[in-house]
Amino acid sequence: MITFPIAPKQPKEITQHGQTRLDNYFWMRYREDAEVLKYLRAEQDYLEEIMQHTKPLQEQLFQEMKGRIKEDDSSAPEKDSEYFYYTRYEVGKQYPLYCRKKGSLDAPEEILIDQNALAGENNFCRIGSFSISPDANKLAYSVDADGTEVCTIYIKDLTTRALLPERISNTYGNVYSHQGVEWTCDGTSFFYVTRDAALRPYRIYRHVLGTEPTQDTLLYEEKDETYFLWLTQSRSKAYILAYLHSTITDEWIYVPNDGTTYEFKVFQPRTKGIEYQVEHAGNHFFVMTNENAQNFKLMRTPLQTTAKENWEEVLPHRADTLLEGMDGFEDFFVLYERNGGFPQIRVSGTDGLSNAWNMPFPEPVYSFLPERNPEYQTDILRFTYTSLITPKSVIDYNVTEKTWTVVKQQEIPSGYDASQYLSERAYATAPDGTQIPMSLVYKKGLGKNGNNPTLLYGYGSYGYSIDAGFDSNLISLLDRGFVFAIGHIRGGSEMGRAWYENGKMLNKRNTFTDFIACAEYLIAEKFTRKEKLAIMGRSAGGLLVAACLTMRPDLFGVVVAQVPFVDVVNTMSDASIPLTTLEYEQWGNPDNQEYFDYIMSYSPYDNVRNTEYPHILITTGLNDPRVAYWEPAKFVAKLRELKTDDKIVLLRTNFEAGHAGASGRYDFLKEVALDYAFVIDKVGMP
Repeated sequence: MITFPIAPKQPKEITQHGQTRLDNYFWMRYREDAEVLKYLRAEQDYLEEIMQHTKPLQEQLFQEMKGRIKEDDSSAPEKDSEYFYYTRYEVGKQYPLYCRKKGSLDAPEEILIDQNALAGENNFCRIGSFSISPDANKLAYSVDADGTEVCTIYIKDLTTRALLPERISNTYGNVYSHQGVEWTCDGTSFFYVTRDAALRPYRIYRHVLGTEPTQDTLLYEEKDETYFLWLTQSRSKAYILAYLHSTITDEWIYVPNDGTTYEFKVFQPRTKGIEYQVEHAGNHFFVMTNENAQNFKLMRTPLQTTAKENWEEVLPHRADTLLEGMDGFEDFFVLYERNGGFPQIRVSGTDGLSNAWNMPFPEPVYSFLPERNPEYQTDILRFTYTSLITPKSVIDYNVTEKTWTVVKQQEIPSGYDASQYLSERAYATAPDGTQIPMSLVYKKGLGKNGNNPTLLYGYGSYGYSIDAGFDSNLISLLDRGFVFAIGHIRGGSEMGRAWYENGKMLNKRNTFTDFIACAEYLIAEKFTRKEKLAIMGRSAGGLLVAACLTMRPDLFGVVVAQVPFVDVVNTMSDASIPLTTLEYEQWGNPDNQEYFDYIMSYSPYDNVRNTEYPHILITTGLNDPRVAYWEPAKFVAKLRELKTDDKIVLLRTNFEAGHAGASGRYDFLKEVALDYAFVIDKVGMP
C-alpha cells in the first residue's frame, strides 16, 4: 500500500491580539532548510505513484489538447509605423519567435527574438518587457529566467543583430502585457522600473544607451510600501505615464515624451479611496475616476493644467454601468464598459461624448479582450472576441463604416464543431438573496439526471471578472460528458463595482458563500450530484475553492486548488512577503483585531478540522513570488494531519517555475492534462 509523506512537526506559537495558535508547519517557509526540499520532493514522488495508473489518460489528454493547437501557428500581424509585428511557433518548439516585416506582409521576415534559443537548456523562460525604439532600430526586452518575475533587460541592435554590452538586472517586466520599458522620443535612452527587497516595483530609472547601468539616473522612487509602481505610455506616444496603485487609491505621474525634460510631474495627488486612470487624446487628458462615482465617471482636462478645478465632466456616473478602461485615438474615443454582467465597447467622437454608440456582439454570452492597438491615426479598433463555444477571433472593427472583420480565428486542427455544444447563462441564489450569474457550457443532448460530471470554476477577487471565453482544452472534458460552469461571484466586477466591494475586506465571505450557492444550484437543477462535482480555482481562486472546501467539505467530490492563497493570516501579517502591503485594503490588515478575527473565520489553513474531505489536488511553484510555495505545502500537511477519511490529497510542485506554472506551451499542457486526469479519475468516470 502506498503511504503518503508525513511532514515533520516543528510547533511554533504565534500570538496575535491575545490569541495563541500553534503552527506545526511554519518551518516550511525556510527553503534553505534541507528538510523543506526533501518534503516537497517526497510529495512529488507520492503524486507520481498515486497518479501512475492515470498515465495513459494523461497522455491521451495531452495528445488531444496538443491536437487542437496549430503547432506552426502565428499571431495576427499588428501594424506599428512601417512594420508589421507578429509571433509565430514552429512545430515541436515550446516558445514563439518574435518577428516583423517592413512595409508589407510580403516582405522578408526579420526574426527579432527566438525565445527557444533564449531558453536554451533551461526549463523556464518568459519574456517580460518588449519595446521597440522609435526609429525601429533597437529592441529592449527583458527575461524572467526562473518564474520569480524578476527580469533582466537586454538591448539588441536590430541593424547589426548584436546585443549591446549593458545588462540591467532586478527589473520589473509585465510577463502578461510585455510592458515595463518605455523609450524616449529620440531612441537614445529608455525608462524602466526596478524592484525592492520585497519584489515591489518602486523606482523609475533612465538608461542612456552605451553607458553603464550603474550610472543610470533615478527619476522617481515610491517610498510608501503600500504602493506599487507601473510604467506605460499614452496611446498617442506623446507622454510617458506611470501610476502608483494601492488597491483603493491611485496616483499618476507623467512626463512629455519630447526630450524637453525627464522630470515626472504629479497628475493629481493621491487621496485615499480615490482611484483614477489617465489617457491622452487630442488637446485633453481624459480621466476615469471613482470620486463620488462608484462605477466611475469620465472627466477631461486641458493639457495645460491637470488641477482638479479644471476638470469637466464628459460622462456622468451610471448606476448600471461600470467603466473599466479607455483608449484614445486621433479621430475617435473608446470606453470599455460592463453592463448587466457583460463587457461592452462604447465608441464616440474624440470628445468622449458626441455620436456615441455601443458595438453589437453576435452572441448573448461572450467576452472580448482589447488588443494593443499601437496605431493612433486609424479608424480600426482591434480586439479578440470569444465565447464558451466560439474560438478566439481577432477582430478589426472599422468604427467609421461599422464593419466587423475577422482577421484571424483560432484554428482547431483536430476538428471542432461549435454546433455540438450549448452555452447558457443561469442564476444561483446566495444566502442573502442575491442572484449570482453563472455561465455554463456542455454538449447538446445532455440529460439533467444528476449524473453528469461537472467542473465549477471561479475566482472572485481584486475586482477581476472571469468572463465566458473559449478554452480548447475544455473540449476534452465536454466530450466526456462534463458540464463546465463559471461562477461570476462577488469579489469580481461582473455586475459593477458594488459587486467587487461586496466581496472584499469584511464582506469577503460573500465570495465563498456565492460559490457554494453555485454548487448547490448545479446539484438542485440535476446537472450533477456532489460526488461528481469538482471545483477548481487559481491563486485567489485557489483561496476560493480552499475556503469552500473547509466551509462545506460535504458538498464536493473533487477540489483542485492551483497555487492557492491559503495561509491568509500569516501572510497578511508579514510585510516582507511580496504583495502583502499592497493588499491591506483588499483583505484587511491583521494588526487590526476586527480584520484579524474576520480573516481567521475563513483562512483555509486556520480552518482545517477533524472531518471528511473530498479528493484534493493542490499545486505550487517553488519560485512563486505571488503565493509562496509554503502556503500550499503547509495546507496539504495540515489536511493530512486532521482529515478523517481515506481520500487522496496530492501536492504537485513545479520546481523550476513560479505563479503561472510551466512557461513552455507543451509543458503547460502536460500540467493541464494531469489536473484533468485527476478530476476525471476521482469523479468516478471509467
